[in-house]
Amino acid sequence: MNDLQKNKNKEAGLIFLIGFMGCGKTTLGRKLASRMGYPFIDLDHVLEAKAGMTIAEYFSAHGEDAFRKLESEILKETDYPENAIISTGGGLPCFFDNMQWINGRGRSIYIQLPPKTLAQRLSNEKNQRPLLRDKQGDALVKFIAEKLEEREPFYKRASIIANGLGLNAERTEEMIKATV
Repeated sequence: MNDLQKNKNKEAGLIFLIGFMGCGKTTLGRKLASRMGYPFIDLDHVLEAKAGMTIAEYFSAHGEDAFRKLESEILKETDYPENAIISTGGGLPCFFDNMQWINGRGRSIYIQLPPKTLAQRLSNEKNQRPLLRDKQGDALVKFIAEKLEEREPFYKRASIIANGLGLNAERTEEMIKATV
């Protein structure tokens, strides 16, 4: 095997970051992409560019069903490079055959965090998050816990399940390389 083949075999391919909103998919994704020298794609930003409005605006104008359909189309119709770090929307893996599609085209990393931590992270972003708009305090934690219970069967189909507490780009890259 020549050096080019050895390097090719060590490439990660497509890495999809999944998990509940606020778990750090975008922040970690940018840092991980920079560290690995890969492009970073935030599917939420791709969706907003295609829709010509924010996710909150789209959600409000068209409803959750239309949003989930568009989100799935964006996932499947985006032209991905050979190697990339891709951040998904929090609910994306839980609808249609999206999680199966993700795992069929690359590897997925579920960034797992407890409901209280997610609530703390999301408490200042509620107006930008249509599903959280009217929730605060214990009601927010309860809502997140219930949503996680619904979504975890999908999230746990990920190639890698990572504890999001203290997770950084270096540790994530090590996990990816251990599975290459």
